[in-house]
Amino acid sequence: MSVQTAEKRVAPSVPWSQRLKSVRLYAGVAIVLVWGLGPFYWMAVTAFRDPDYTFDNTPWPTHLTLENFRNAFDTSRGNNFGRALVNSVIIGSVTTVVALLIGVLAAYALARLTFRAKYLVSGLILSASMFPVVVLVTPLFQLFTNIGWIGHYQAMIIPNISFVLPMTVYILASFFTELPWELEEAARIDGATKLQAFRLVMLPLAAPAVFTTAILAFIAAVNEYLLARLLSADKTEPVTVAVARFSGNDPLVEPYAAIMAAGTMVSIPLVIMVLLFQRRIISGLTAGGVKS
Repeated sequence: MSVQTAEKRVAPSVPWSQRLKSVRLYAGVAIVLVWGLGPFYWMAVTAFRDPDYTFDNTPWPTHLTLENFRNAFDTSRGNNFGRALVNSVIIGSVTTVVALLIGVLAAYALARLTFRAKYLVSGLILSASMFPVVVLVTPLFQLFTNIGWIGHYQAMIIPNISFVLPMTVYILASFFTELPWELEEAARIDGATKLQAFRLVMLPLAAPAVFTTAILAFIAAVNEYLLARLLSADKTEPVTVAVARFSGNDPLVEPYAAIMAAGTMVSIPLVIMVLLFQRRIISGLTAGGVKS
């Protein structure tokens, strides 16, 4: 019985340049993770730490307690965090829905229609997203004071729509531009109107981009602080204003632990939402980025 000896296969050695490239890649990813998640981690650690150890520099959770979360919802100190959460959801949801209703139609028109001032309109929409908010504070405050809107939801929703709408149009227009014309033409041949072809054929194809835009618009509306600080009242202030106005037992001591707890409760749902829908968000952001 003959025995055949197989040659030992030696794995090819990885060049040092390739190894160094991999090390740089992983080091860069680690730096970005620490830079982005480090503040959130420290906020969460402080939120679960006993108020007497708020300034403890231990990098891992110690002296764990839920007292800070109870203090955040304690209305006896004048903190209306629970109501502020509801206000933020209302403001963010209405802003997102209205911005999407207008932005989807405007983006589709910019992508499909051909008119003389098309690129001028696109440039104006893009430039509107870069307009400094602080310049609008005084005019908006004076205008809403004259018409009696100070302290009402519309005083924050309407400016938020104007800030979110350019981003909505910009993201969706780039996606609609890459959708094939043939699908819409086929729907028109089958007897559909332009609106039916858009609603039944083109809009479902744009679902990833619409979903991504909705998340970004909602986060942008919830995070707005400057105008909300001046245009809101106690009953309509969002979480950004409520957290900034937190008070503790001692009026001379800032309740850092309760603020960290409130920030953690606001951030965790957004982080979970992004993690759950990260594939859809990435697909929506990259859709339309490569020409076929």
